[in-house]
Amino acid sequence: MNAQLIDGKAVAARVRAEVKAEVDRLKLEQGLTPGLAVVRVGEDPASKVYVNGKKKAAEEVGFRSWELHPDEGITQEALLEVIHQLNADPAVHGILVQLPLPRHIDPDVIISAVKPEKDVDGFHPLNAGNLLLGRSTTRACTPYGVMRLLEEIGCDPAGKRAVVVGRSNIVGKPMALMLLQKNATVTICHSKSDLRREVEGADILVVAVGAAELVKGAWIKPGAVVIDVGMNRKPDGKLVGDVEFAAAAERASFITPVPGGVGPMTIAMLMRNTLDAAVRYGLVPVVR
Repeated sequence: MNAQLIDGKAVAARVRAEVKAEVDRLKLEQGLTPGLAVVRVGEDPASKVYVNGKKKAAEEVGFRSWELHPDEGITQEALLEVIHQLNADPAVHGILVQLPLPRHIDPDVIISAVKPEKDVDGFHPLNAGNLLLGRSTTRACTPYGVMRLLEEIGCDPAGKRAVVVGRSNIVGKPMALMLLQKNATVTICHSKSDLRREVEGADILVVAVGAAELVKGAWIKPGAVVIDVGMNRKPDGKLVGDVEFAAAAERASFITPVPGGVGPMTIAMLMRNTLDAAVRYGLVPVVR
């Protein structure tokens, strides 16, 4: 393997340490403790794991944290009332609605109901629109984490050809916009793209489609930086990304492992977003 591994666990630990230091200062100087509320509907096993990880990280950095766990049968109207109560609570600086939601609930309606200033996922239409316009805003956690990884390895996107495989609202689209803001020349690939041709020209490659080893190592441009957002479980139980890792690592300069690459960064940047929300909007500290 020629590529250097990008240690997402180590970088995420640094981000959490930075957040904790700022939280400690806020508590001491202003009596303000950031608060994060997570709403998890029903008993999706993956959601439970993700939420537990977020709660653990929130406690580690010194946040107040709450998990609201309504039954899967909750109506959309009742869930909206939960969101409205969190919007009105001055102790809550960040609200995260864990996806997926049950089929009878429209996630767009719920996400849009969260106050933009408390939307620490960066999914609210206003925050997504501000990102598109290049304004200061809350950024989607996973692509925000990717940008921090690029910064950590000294990769300046300016002037480079960046290829993003995947066009989801959660990763692909905001990822492309963040790279564009850093003056990369950006291509977004999807199911109708000539994937090999586009990947072969990428100086920076970000893959987020959820298809095991879709991108072949032989396609990687020598010296490229490869960021693999995917996590897929093969029939033998092994976790792999969207990139054929071993072959890609022979050609890339830097590459993220799966697991241990991008995954830890998502939660770390959620902590960053929550802290920034508490500071940016000057919400009144509440003692409970």
